[in-house]
Amino acid sequence: MPKNRLEAFSDGVLAIIITIMVLEMKVPHGDDFTALMPLLPVFLSYVLSFVYLAIYWNNHHHMLHTADHVSAGILWANLHLLFWLSLFPFVTGWMGENQLSTIPTLLYGVVLLMAAIAYWILQQAIIASHGHDSVLAKAVGSDLKGKSSPLLYLTAIFAVFIAPWISAAIYILVAIMWLIPDRRIEKQMSTTA
Repeated sequence: MPKNRLEAFSDGVLAIIITIMVLEMKVPHGDDFTALMPLLPVFLSYVLSFVYLAIYWNNHHHMLHTADHVSAGILWANLHLLFWLSLFPFVTGWMGENQLSTIPTLLYGVVLLMAAIAYWILQQAIIASHGHDSVLAKAVGSDLKGKSSPLLYLTAIFAVFIAPWISAAIYILVAIMWLIPDRRIEKQMSTTA
């Protein structure tokens, strides 16, 4: 089947997730800047999660651009990814409201880890459907960032018991790693065109 419905559905789900996240930030009951101070941790966790969702949306777009068609396996793998991404509003709000306390920060890392695994599964489903000589398979290559991210998330999950701010720093580090544009797919598509 063509991929356009999958892309449109995924875009819609991600837009709803971002909307839910921003609606979780409650309006303060004061009219000066001090009324905003209690919202700072919630806002910062929102910014981090927004960046993560933007990274997923961007990479998802590029990855699906390499696909000619969508199989049942790709559909289910995509839904699996969207499930984990749909938990972002909950863990974002919980971590922000509790100012990086241990369990919310740990659960945030678990959701990040599971989303990374789900993305890898989707990537593998596309490669399996399109072959190991496909554009995506060639573009992925050794995938250093893709392999290091889950390891960093695991490190952050265990580091939360030492100090939750260490975990938060690792989450920020991974986001910064992925903010640096990854041109592997674009390069591979230009060489095969």
